[in-house]
Amino acid sequence: MTQTPLVLGIDIGTSGCRVLAVHATTGEVVEHESGSWATSSLHPHWSEQDPDEWWTTTAASIKTLVSRLPSPDAIQSVAFAGQMHGLVLRDDQARVLRPAILWNDQRTIEQCEQIHDLLGRDAIIRCTGAPVLPGFTAPKLRWVQQHEPDIAGRIDQVCLPKDHVRFRATGVHATDVADASGTSWLDLHTRDWSTGICSSLDIDPAWLPHVHECTDIVGTIDADGAEATGLRAGTPVVAGAGDQAAAGLACGVVREGVVSVTIGTSGVVFAQVDQPPVDPSGALHGFCHAVADRWHVMGCMLSAGGSLQWWRDAMGIHDEFDALIDEISDVPPGSDGVRFLPYLSGERSPHDDPRASGAFIGLTTRHDRRHMTRAVLEGIAFGLNDMLDLIRADGHDTGTIRVAGGATRNPLWLQMLADVFQAPVETVNVPDATAYGAALLATVGAGIHPDVETAADAIVTVTNRIEPDGDDDHADDRADPDRYQD
Repeated sequence: MTQTPLVLGIDIGTSGCRVLAVHATTGEVVEHESGSWATSSLHPHWSEQDPDEWWTTTAASIKTLVSRLPSPDAIQSVAFAGQMHGLVLRDDQARVLRPAILWNDQRTIEQCEQIHDLLGRDAIIRCTGAPVLPGFTAPKLRWVQQHEPDIAGRIDQVCLPKDHVRFRATGVHATDVADASGTSWLDLHTRDWSTGICSSLDIDPAWLPHVHECTDIVGTIDADGAEATGLRAGTPVVAGAGDQAAAGLACGVVREGVVSVTIGTSGVVFAQVDQPPVDPSGALHGFCHAVADRWHVMGCMLSAGGSLQWWRDAMGIHDEFDALIDEISDVPPGSDGVRFLPYLSGERSPHDDPRASGAFIGLTTRHDRRHMTRAVLEGIAFGLNDMLDLIRADGHDTGTIRVAGGATRNPLWLQMLADVFQAPVETVNVPDATAYGAALLATVGAGIHPDVETAADAIVTVTNRIEPDGDDDHADDRADPDRYQD
């Protein structure tokens, strides 16, 4: 009896992991499993996690999923994707030296300024596609070198979050062009480390992993990885991608003209381009795409779904988000004058300000929780629209906007996004965009599909299309992003 060919797509996210077993030719999700981990914040604006907890939790999740399959031999290949920018440091015995510093950690404002002064902000943007931002990897390493010299002196390997997990499964120190683009060390044009930047920042090239295209096979599951995960030793493992490139693939963003909006903890607007993109202002970031020899532009707001999660937790609500959103059905657009600034973790795009903070504005005694909930959702939507405006102003077609993440599960929120964007939005057959995008890469690595474009065309389909509301009674409320400025 012929086994169904499967691939594993694994997301190493901010709050936990997600593992999908996907039919390699139809794209059907056959099994799924997840796990969670904690984030610590020892000081204001710090955000750290234990990389070894990523591995133990992910390995256990994989093992649970594999135990439900007829045989691990059905798995043709594995790909990891995950949270970008995080700094993982290992010594010469491959032991983790300190907790990972995450993408939403804001401690490195001074180090960003130092790097800009040393190399020139404009020169860095021309080389790497973005200014050095507090969330990126380069200033984190510089912070460790300046504040924890005893740890810095023991560094043997530097890597990104999902690459550490893959290292534990394969023993191979590697990365991919999409994830490496978020370090401030990668030359966008050569798709490899910038020797000039690394030399200027006192980075030993031996610390850094070899850079691969995202569908390259970089190793196989080794004996230790097989014991921990239940996978067959020798199973091929592809390079994978950073979470945003993987999510873009899952939305079918494999050519120009399709834009994705992904709402997780952060919110990202993402579009493919055919040449290395450089926005001199730095508001839009240019990165390598997971499609070979292609790039993407993106804007990132740091607290999109994170704002809604904060609001739910602050209200002491333990139900799913839909229970909170369902309360606002009779609150009109504009929330009767209540506004919310979604800058709870500082902001990246289009306002590069790690010191920015959130706020409710316009509260009166006539407002209640429902108005504030709608204001939170509207604040997120207008923040995303700010980035769509940047992409439009840069000359990119935003005629097709595909939405992934938490918003896809709630029709009211989807309608709000269409209204604020003043454009149709589409959903696709993607249960978990980042893990699904990783699985798509794994199908190419396994030779099931010849390239990423063919894989996406074969297994990504549109499931719903939402038109903007034609009711003009609240058009000014919907279409005025200046309501959320200042």
